This record gives sequence, C-alpha cells and structure tokens, in this order.
Amino acid sequence: MSASVMSDAVMLPATESQSVTANLSSPATEVEFAECDCCGLTEECTPAYMERIRERYQGKWICGLCGEAVKDEIVRSERLISTEEAMMRHMTFRRASRSPGPPPNPAVHLITAMRQILRRSLDSPRSLRSMPCSPTKNTDTIGISRSESCIPTLTLSVESSPYDELEETKE
Repeated sequence: MSASVMSDAVMLPATESQSVTANLSSPATEVEFAECDCCGLTEECTPAYMERIRERYQGKWICGLCGEAVKDEIVRSERLISTEEAMMRHMTFRRASRSPGPPPNPAVHLITAMRQILRRSLDSPRSLRSMPCSPTKNTDTIGISRSESCIPTLTLSVESSPYDELEETKE
C-alpha cells in the first residue's frame, strides 16, 4: 500500500518576508485577536498572518492546532482529498467528540473511566517493569521476599540474629 504525503509549503517573495521582519522588529506592530472557526481558541495575530491563513483555509480562520489536524487528515486519507474536505472532516470530528457539559453523576463517570483503564491494562499487560528490582511473574525462583508496605523487609531463615542477642544482653 502506498501513501502520498502532501505538505503545505508556503513560499514568500523576498519583499514580503522583509516587510514581515521589519514589522516584527518595530515596536508598533499591530496585533488583532482571531477566534478559530473550528475549536473557538483565540489567538493574537498580525493582520498579514491572518490574511495568509484565511487564504489557505478558504476564508476561515483556523488556529495552529486545528491546522495541524487538517494536515494530518490529508496525510491519513487513503485518497487525495482537498484542504476543504479535510477541514470538514476535522470539524465533524470536533463536534462529535465535544462533550455537552459535565457528566450528570461525577462518581459514575470516574468509576467508568477507571474501569476502562483497568480493562486496557489487563488487555495488554506489560512484561517489563519500570524498575529491574520489582517483582515479576516468575515466582518459581527463591529470592528475597518483599513486604506489602513501602519499606521492604528481609525474611531471614536463621533462628537467632545478632539483633536478638543484643536484646538478650540488655535485659
């Protein structure tokens, strides 16, 4: 299966890039607020930047995150799709995944979330532990036993220990 990769490369003429640099270095750079037509995020942008983004996305203002998601939709598509179709797919996904408000019962929501996490962890158990000294599933070998607390204890098979002898001499 072959995949075609498209990227939105924007070539700026030398005069435009110089004017942008000149505007950014001047202290009186005009900045406006723009709200994303997809997610509602508000960003501070220069009018020239806003114009370039609106040209790219058919007159709509799309924030950087949604712009990356639109590019990802284009790349992930099995067939060649337009930027407008990728934007519509992303906006549809955003509307479908947006929560209308807080859950009616937060305790039930928490229990459901914990159940999902537990099921995922049971479906794909990890064979490697984060620490090499942590216990593994192989319990056939004899080793140092661990306590259930956060402070490990050693189980000694010796009947008397130097600590017991010290206790006897103190008495």
